[in-house]
Amino acid sequence: MKAIEIRTFGGPEGLSVVELPEPVPAAGQVVIATEAVGVGGVDTLIRSGALASYGFAEGHIPGGEVAGTVTAVGAGVDASWIGRRVWGFTGTGGGYVERALAPAEQVLPLPAGLSSAAAVTLGSAGAVARFGLRHAHFAPGERVLVRGAAGSIGIMTVQLAARAGAAAVAVTTSSAERGERLRRLGATLVLDRSGESGADVRERAGASDGAGAREGAVTPEGAGAPEGAADQEDAAGPEGTVAQGAAAARAAAAASEGYDVIIDVVAGKDMPSFFDRLNPNGRMVAVGAVGGRPPADFGTRIMTAFQKSISFAAFSAATVPQADLRAARGELFASAARGEIEAVVHELLPLDEAALAHRKMDAGEVFGRIVLTP
Repeated sequence: MKAIEIRTFGGPEGLSVVELPEPVPAAGQVVIATEAVGVGGVDTLIRSGALASYGFAEGHIPGGEVAGTVTAVGAGVDASWIGRRVWGFTGTGGGYVERALAPAEQVLPLPAGLSSAAAVTLGSAGAVARFGLRHAHFAPGERVLVRGAAGSIGIMTVQLAARAGAAAVAVTTSSAERGERLRRLGATLVLDRSGESGADVRERAGASDGAGAREGAVTPEGAGAPEGAADQEDAAGPEGTVAQGAAAARAAAAASEGYDVIIDVVAGKDMPSFFDRLNPNGRMVAVGAVGGRPPADFGTRIMTAFQKSISFAAFSAATVPQADLRAARGELFASAARGEIEAVVHELLPLDEAALAHRKMDAGEVFGRIVLTP
């Protein structure tokens, strides 16, 4: 069968298409004929060699989640799984293949109406978002900031926080276009990557152009304003100017308020500066580190704000009991099948174009998740 292996650590060019023997399930395993393979941020970190100290070596097959049809089962596994459409977690590797092995306890049936691509967009990311918010002790009515919101984990955190009754859902992202897409998913405030309000002020001021857009209305580029509204800018006169200024002032004021919860997908050298944005008793939870490790002395910033009683924690879904993960994923899949949450698939690419998928990930071009299709 066809598979993708990390021939050499480094750039995406180190990924290679190889032929492997057909997998044979061991006791407790199933074989899944893959229809979709999720491309995650951890895959790019493993490929780069950044995680070599954790035991990853060249020759590794990346990929942790797949969806497709069970074709065989090992000893001790109910044969009724054969022929069923499922989502499966293969661990820290083994997913970039035409037929994948997965432990039976890490396999879930897919509801009718949910595509395989949607399943691998939601399965891991949705669980991290759900339990990351729980780890932060998020409660309805609190203000949430999602740092690095354009990836699959960030997008799911935005949706779940909004659905759970957050008073505000702020996001950091790299462009106004991405900000508008995040608004449609539940974000109420769009900030630049540093957490400043500049990007949102410019975006909101332009949207509220005196043509009738209400405060907070979703007005993506080219949509949401009456036909010809752009031609009426001069005719708006002083009222239009006042409206733009008021919108900018409202956005700046909202951005100046602190946050009760920060979910951080990025980490990296700038992470400590976000402690300053926490309200008293605020909690930051790092659920990823796509920007690299934070400075070794990042805890100094917390101690400097000692009287605010702020806190920091790291979170990995590996610490969540399997029964809880299964239940949460089942609920997420059912919600997506009903149209209550959205699985944002950036692009479908053939399996043998995995290197292209990684180049897009490295370049920061991806909104949501890239899915490989064997």
